[in-house]
Amino acid sequence: MTEQTIRTMQELIDGCMGDAAPYCQAACPMHTDVRGYVNLIGEGRFGEAIALIREKLFLPATLGRICAHPCEDSCKRGEVGAPMAIAALKRFVADNYDDPAKWDTAIESEKPESVAIIGSGPAGAQAAFDLRRKGYQVTIIDRLPVVGGMLRVGIPAYRLPRDIIELEYSLLKAIGVQFRMNTHVGTDVTMEELAESYNAVIVAVGAHTGIMPPVPGHDANGVFDAVTLLRDVSMTERFDALGSRVLVVGGGNVAIDAARSVRRLDDRVVHLACLECNAGCMPAHDWEVDEALDEGVSMHQGWGIVSINTDRMNAVESVTLKRCISVFDAAGRFAPVYDDGERKTIAVDSVVFAIGQKVDGRGLDSLPRTARGHIAVDEVTLQIPGTSIFAAGDATGHSVIAVEAMAEGRKAARSVYRMFRNENMREDRDFERAYKTALETEISQNYVRTPRVTSRLRRASERVGDFAEVDLGIEDAQALAEGGRCLSCECRNCVKECLMLERYTDTCPKDLFQKILNGEEIDPVIPYSCNMCSMCTVLCPKNYRMQDVFMEMRKDLVAQTGGKSPMKGHKAIYMHQKLGFSKLFNITRAASPARVAPKKETVR
Repeated sequence: MTEQTIRTMQELIDGCMGDAAPYCQAACPMHTDVRGYVNLIGEGRFGEAIALIREKLFLPATLGRICAHPCEDSCKRGEVGAPMAIAALKRFVADNYDDPAKWDTAIESEKPESVAIIGSGPAGAQAAFDLRRKGYQVTIIDRLPVVGGMLRVGIPAYRLPRDIIELEYSLLKAIGVQFRMNTHVGTDVTMEELAESYNAVIVAVGAHTGIMPPVPGHDANGVFDAVTLLRDVSMTERFDALGSRVLVVGGGNVAIDAARSVRRLDDRVVHLACLECNAGCMPAHDWEVDEALDEGVSMHQGWGIVSINTDRMNAVESVTLKRCISVFDAAGRFAPVYDDGERKTIAVDSVVFAIGQKVDGRGLDSLPRTARGHIAVDEVTLQIPGTSIFAAGDATGHSVIAVEAMAEGRKAARSVYRMFRNENMREDRDFERAYKTALETEISQNYVRTPRVTSRLRRASERVGDFAEVDLGIEDAQALAEGGRCLSCECRNCVKECLMLERYTDTCPKDLFQKILNGEEIDPVIPYSCNMCSMCTVLCPKNYRMQDVFMEMRKDLVAQTGGKSPMKGHKAIYMHQKLGFSKLFNITRAASPARVAPKKETVR
């Protein structure tokens, strides 16, 4: 083949989008086959859908409830209506069709190496799951008395029931992960002792410490951080130190969780103040803001705290707020601007700050830190250089949401696995987090804008009286309809329309051309099956001319066979042609001139 043809093939291999992940899958840090299981749900194949989910996620019911679902943010369905309700579909099959008796508890052959994992949250749990499945001896160490980390003590039970966590975490125990709960690193056991006792250590502690701003009165009696509040409420459904009138400061999901939790504690009066001017600008999800409003939380949007006012006993008696004009500057940096001329005071006796949280570093003093206070690790391997200690999740500052923490846990586990096997720890690690897919598809505006399914909710008047689950999920008919909304984003137009490509390619044409460039033997029938119609070029978003490549392949094959067709079926034709022109197949023979009598003329 000519150099130009080879360049064309390489260009096609580099640019073909036929095997590119759909937008939802690339946006998922765990790379769950979203398109696959959503389509299965749309076809009513619910058992197969949950099996496909469990190939990547061992906490489907948990994530179906609390995941921030970046997959939905990237869903192309959102360009023609609302995006797919992916989280609701995941929860639906997990709640109704997941059978613990069918969970895969198989592990590879037992191996002697041992790993200690500090923290039982999503990052630590995922690392434990992956390493134990490889056969390593894994022990999770946690200062809490219950498993789950921030899933358990940072998310209220009305969003994530505790029996769901217990059920899904039971898989870790089923495959042999050991647990040491109520164990404080730094007092009950030191990092140095863990490093000596185990072949590797993964630090996966969550952000369990709330941040308090240095506003006047922040040290008054009745001022708390949301992390402490949510932890105590999660464990006891009580927080007796709160007064009857509470202000929550913050606009994120943690602030909403705190406000809604306080509403469930003896029907307290709850205010929420945030810098953002409306619900659409708040970091919290819109529907959570709506649910908080339905439950009676009073919103003060576009207001920042000036001071906490106290009485002579240093107890909170009111809070002064000032109007916030903007939160970020032109470069997108946090730089709130206020109107000092517009202020108001709210009478409260408790303040809860939900403006951020950080990792509790107690017991981890010997580990190197970044300028922002996170554990300093290699960005690729998550290893602390020169040690057998790794870190993942909130501890490194690489994750914000649960599914990101799980991806970090998997990344750390992969590094530990490679270290144990003396393998290169840096190769092929480009797509271990969410990434931008190479897929580019145009969505027709002619698609019918079918409505997105909505979950059933308990009535607000009922749910503020307890911590029972608010969102009741969706039903079978809703799941079928929602699954049918999926656009199945992909670029395989040429394969769908060409019988030849459909038959001779596994996924897309690039696989075939890569084999050719690799020097693999190709059946000559493949290039000869192309009828040169150019339909592939017409349909290809990048106008690749595959027919030209197949023609060059034909020419090359003919040249290799001395000008003859390389097709096995053509051998009979050559034989027939040879015989057809031989004397054997002549039905008449030319007469000798000497034997031909002269023609006589008749004279009349």
